[in-house]
Amino acid sequence: MSKETFDATRYNHSQNKPFEEVLEASLTRRNILKGGLGISAMTAFGAFGLAGCNSSSTAASAGSNAGAGKATAVLNFDSIAGSLTDAVSVPPGYKAQVLVPWGTPLNSKAAAWKADASNSADDQQYSLGMHHDGMHFFPLNGDPNDGLLCINHEYIDEDALHTNGQTFVNGVRTIVDEVRKEINAHGVSVVRIKLEDNVWKMVDNDPLNRRYTGATVMDISGPMAYSEHLVTRFSPDGSQARGTLNNCGNGYTPWGTYLTCEENWPGYFVNTGTLTAEQSRIGIEKSGTTRYAWETLAGHAEERLDEFTRFSVAPTGASAMDDYRNEASGHGYIVEIDPYTANSRAVKRTALGRFRHEGCTFGKLQVGKPVVFYSGHDSRFEYLYKFESKALWDAADAEPANRLATGDKYMDEGTLYVARFNEDGTGTWLPLTLESVTTDGGTLADSFASLADIILNTAGAADLVGATPMDRPEWCAVDPYTGSVYLTLTNNTRRAEANSANPRLNNKFGHVIRWEEGASATEFSWDIFVFGSPANGNADTNRSGLTDLNQFASPDGLAFDGRGILWIQTDNGASEVTGYTNDQMLAVVPSRMVDENGKQETVGADNQTQLKRFFVGPNGCEVTGFAISPDYKSVFVNIQHPGNWPYSDDAAEATPAGVTVRPRAATVVIRREDGGEIAL
Repeated sequence: MSKETFDATRYNHSQNKPFEEVLEASLTRRNILKGGLGISAMTAFGAFGLAGCNSSSTAASAGSNAGAGKATAVLNFDSIAGSLTDAVSVPPGYKAQVLVPWGTPLNSKAAAWKADASNSADDQQYSLGMHHDGMHFFPLNGDPNDGLLCINHEYIDEDALHTNGQTFVNGVRTIVDEVRKEINAHGVSVVRIKLEDNVWKMVDNDPLNRRYTGATVMDISGPMAYSEHLVTRFSPDGSQARGTLNNCGNGYTPWGTYLTCEENWPGYFVNTGTLTAEQSRIGIEKSGTTRYAWETLAGHAEERLDEFTRFSVAPTGASAMDDYRNEASGHGYIVEIDPYTANSRAVKRTALGRFRHEGCTFGKLQVGKPVVFYSGHDSRFEYLYKFESKALWDAADAEPANRLATGDKYMDEGTLYVARFNEDGTGTWLPLTLESVTTDGGTLADSFASLADIILNTAGAADLVGATPMDRPEWCAVDPYTGSVYLTLTNNTRRAEANSANPRLNNKFGHVIRWEEGASATEFSWDIFVFGSPANGNADTNRSGLTDLNQFASPDGLAFDGRGILWIQTDNGASEVTGYTNDQMLAVVPSRMVDENGKQETVGADNQTQLKRFFVGPNGCEVTGFAISPDYKSVFVNIQHPGNWPYSDDAAEATPAGVTVRPRAATVVIRREDGGEIAL
């Protein structure tokens, strides 16, 4: 979640024991920095190979070393210094190219981007959206130099999007095209790109180039499909929703589809009547206007199909079919997109829960076992979730004839769990079913009438079963060699009580936690891989021994590549670190960090040099989103909300002093000058 749109309100008012309290108790029992938990490094990541012409690049690459237990990759670059410039920084011997910035036309339906931001809403509908975030590269026909880049667009910068910012009269939006442009700047872009003469280029007018926006009609699947909770005047049978909003983290599937996550979406809706229990728990506002005041254009003469009215969810009619009381219930999901099929309808996968999703990562694949997905709820004192499919993995589904039908198979039926972290380094996945036991000795059936009711208020159900409140759980990543799962906990400056999994009070700097699944679906074991900190932090703050060459704060984006390299991205707001460097991306190979007994270690004073700074973004930005080509020779990183960048196609060229450019979020491509593999 971008700190630009972070909602600091605490919506979880349960009395569940918070993670920092668990971790504090745990630290008195074990020396976590020396790998006291000792997660085994020898767990095979079996059956992870996904060969095929249109398979996911990361998954396909991971298969070649499945079962090896430890990566062979050794980072072969020097950690770079921090940077405070209007340019990106990369190690010597690397180059960085600006690719597909906001406003780049996808086809001839859109005019070229104009530096005065005078492009229309129609132009924006067929151009790259704003504030790039999570993304993934899908190769075409196995070619590492030709593929589809799926890019999330989290939110907008109103002043940059419009020539003179937004137009209001007495607190009401007055220009329809402005608001439509904002809605169209949200969502997802699918872009075909090719490497030609060592330069990546977008393929103009490719039939696969397309947008999914805040107004695109999408299908509903899983427990919420055709539910009374989704009935609106637009969708009387509850089968569809309009648009996807605040698309931050992402994921992909073993069958070659893209997953985009609806994260900080509640701020787009308002209920000026009486809030329902689920609206109050998730954070729908009951007064004022929505984030961009789109609903204030309701009833405008140019409004089409209640396109603005729908953002006000107070009941106004005799039934749900007469108004938009349920419009917000169509948001807060994982959305699946088939990038390889033009004009395919996106699908909201409701079985994976409804909350502020940050990322969706599948776990260790094994033939004959369920497919597992992990997702964090990115708010203070919120939870970590796991979904386990009812269907068992069939390797033939890595190359299906119908990708979205395969999504139906693995993502529409299964069990949703929420995590409880225990002080002894173990954890419990608590199922969210009607039969689940609550902390007061009852069951969820005492509070919910159906599974759809539980999904509608996923966080409320998690409160009742006793999940552990965390320090903003964000992106997950799974080690392709060990199967261990990593999660960023960005920060929580309102934490007043510590626990073993969130051990620091007033946690400004965040940390990365790690766990390994146990023998049953409800068991796991965990430790903390690395603590964010300034280099000059005290012993309590700098628990991982970080130095100037790898100090960081607010870990956010997280991804493994198939070689076992973990990439950590930051969205920092701690002045102790921002005074030294802009947001950044670091690299480390966790599976190589093992003791003499083969047990995985955490980052500490003895091995912290294995964590290296690889990339620094320009002033004002968040570094987010990660993708890599199947040959590992091109890394794609997104720059969100830069201050005064980009100046040219050379991402590392600083904007000259005294020169002001309209800031444009953009994808940056990093390559070695000699054409070799990145980081090695």
